[in-house]
Amino acid sequence: MSSPSIIYIGADHAGFALKESVKRHLNDREFEVEDLGAHELSPGDDYPVFAARVAQAVRENPRSVGILICGSAEGVCIAANKFDGIRAGIGFSIDAARSLRANDTGNILCLAGRLSTIDAPMAIVDAFLTAEPSGETRHMRRVNEIRAIEVQE
Repeated sequence: MSSPSIIYIGADHAGFALKESVKRHLNDREFEVEDLGAHELSPGDDYPVFAARVAQAVRENPRSVGILICGSAEGVCIAANKFDGIRAGIGFSIDAARSLRANDTGNILCLAGRLSTIDAPMAIVDAFLTAEPSGETRHMRRVNEIRAIEVQE
């Protein structure tokens, strides 16, 4: 997978400020970004709504990726992974983000809006977006095992 055709981004109130910063960062790097909300800071915004929007968009456009942000990154990650074909993971470091994409063909990066990460959030985003799926046999075997689990449901 080369550079994504589009990056879908979404966040609840706890991730709103970081989402706006990530969006500016991506626009500065000339990525095509579609913001699926929240579009204003509102404490009543719940993360499952935005996780579903981003996961559905990524599922419908296989050349795309998503970035989701909530307070801990855990809620959006859990919600996004309910969708077949979605492999969302928490980017707590540059290495984690790179591994998510390269080893697990991850298609949604989840970030924490309220917690500190090991590395700077923009460096984590860049690592995720520049990593290429390795295609190594052992990694593809594991991804196929995940796909088999999805079919069993």
